Amino acid sequence: MVAGFTPFLLSGMLMCGLLLHTVSRHGASVKKPSEKPNFIIVLADDIGWGDLDANQPEEKANNTPYLNLMAEQGLRLTDFHSPASTCSPSRAAILTGRYGLRNGVTHNFAVSSVAGLPLSEVTLPHLLQKAGYYTAMIGKWHLGHNGPYGPTNRGFDYYLGIPYSNDMGCTDIPGYNLPQCPPCDSSSGHQVIRLERSVHGGCYSKVGLPLVENSSIVEQPLDLWTLTEHYKSAATRIIHTARERGQPYLLYIALAHMHVPLAPPLPPDASATTRRPDDAKVYAASLREMDGLVGAVKSASDATDKDNTLIWFTGDNGPWEKKCQYAGSAGPFVGKWQTSRGGGSAKQTTWEGGHRVPTVAYWPGRIPANTTNSALLSGMDIFPTLLSLAEVTPPLDRRYDGIDATMIFLHGEQTGHEFLFHPNSGAAGNFGDLQTVRTETHKAFYITGAAEACGGATARQQLHDPPLIFDLERDEAEETPLGVETPEYQAIAERVARGREKLLWDIATDESVSTADYSTDASAAPCCDPTQAVCRCHTLG
Repeated sequence: MVAGFTPFLLSGMLMCGLLLHTVSRHGASVKKPSEKPNFIIVLADDIGWGDLDANQPEEKANNTPYLNLMAEQGLRLTDFHSPASTCSPSRAAILTGRYGLRNGVTHNFAVSSVAGLPLSEVTLPHLLQKAGYYTAMIGKWHLGHNGPYGPTNRGFDYYLGIPYSNDMGCTDIPGYNLPQCPPCDSSSGHQVIRLERSVHGGCYSKVGLPLVENSSIVEQPLDLWTLTEHYKSAATRIIHTARERGQPYLLYIALAHMHVPLAPPLPPDASATTRRPDDAKVYAASLREMDGLVGAVKSASDATDKDNTLIWFTGDNGPWEKKCQYAGSAGPFVGKWQTSRGGGSAKQTTWEGGHRVPTVAYWPGRIPANTTNSALLSGMDIFPTLLSLAEVTPPLDRRYDGIDATMIFLHGEQTGHEFLFHPNSGAAGNFGDLQTVRTETHKAFYITGAAEACGGATARQQLHDPPLIFDLERDEAEETPLGVETPEYQAIAERVARGREKLLWDIATDESVSTADYSTDASAAPCCDPTQAVCRCHTLG
């Protein structure tokens, strides 16, 4: 009996050893049950919903082939919204999962801001960092650049980028803008304290645009024309070394694209002096450059940990209409009610063009390929969704406004926000006030106002009591509001009023509400060398 059992036992052990050897050899492609997913968040700046080819296939453009492929291999979200219609408030809400009325950030910080996102706020990278993630950020921060407010003090292990928008400082070879800004004024030294913009279209000329690595300025003014390559190199390096660190990672890439000044690759026969600022092809070239960067990031991720990495592409707000040929496309979301009365209906406004942004999610094997979902979602949902996927519980001492979109991503559920509130972002009303409300396909405006349109036209602010209500399913251009006397209007108006009252009461009784310090001081401006004109220095290798 024993003699007969021994060969069987030996053969079984041999087979087990063979299996173990096979798993060992291919361990890089086998996901451990306890392995945490990696996250890559790509946030485009001032991008229009219509800039993504896949959102408007009838246009037959070919500006975003890599993003189109990502959508084909993943999920395209058609009713996704930035949390605000300007930079700082949108980014603060993304990183905290809370409206600006809670996190304190209701409008943009300045070059000379002394503070930033309130230190009482808990950020997504901070929570993932505590859970064992390596956290890195590349690109635009715009949530405070002094002392404890910088990105490496708010949860990021590594940072490379610009502390605010890429038009908030001069460069030696300016990119495309409207009006065109002059180069840095290097004629005299020690003028960093003169931060006021010139009368020429709000251009900065006395302080250089800085490139920061961790907490040190490495180049000032930076070279806009090489910035994309710096970002691409840093992103691919972080991804490729992820396994060497033995940690899951969060990589947050906040692009300079598509914010002006645009600096797309020049034709071989062109030079800085022969560029044409009115070239209508500049925006498309910049869009293709942005798409190429996204493609490089995706390729690097696919080559290292494809099945365990979620890539989430979205935007911080809609296109900046006043920049004319250097602004993107909102697609069909043109806010006709407003534009027929003057002014623009994109960035800074609560019309759809101001906050409905192109969004794609990609995670092979987890997110079904070639799918589209029209659930009502927001950039605030990034915070709870990533924490859920990482199995991290957010602090219970505060209230959140984002929702966990895991079931939408992985299983195609269609239920998003019951209500989504769009904060005033500069076109009308007090910054941050929630006077535009979305529920299902209906959208109510208690206040309307326009941003500056291409050509300079504006329109006056108007309060609406009762509110204007549009049905976006029948009227995506927001042209004709529902009749106040109709049963449809009455039902929606009552529902919206109840939902808005409930949220405002919730915020009013929220003990975790923060207040941002928006004070400024000229000495707070980032300056590499105050003895040099425009703070000039260059330590970048």
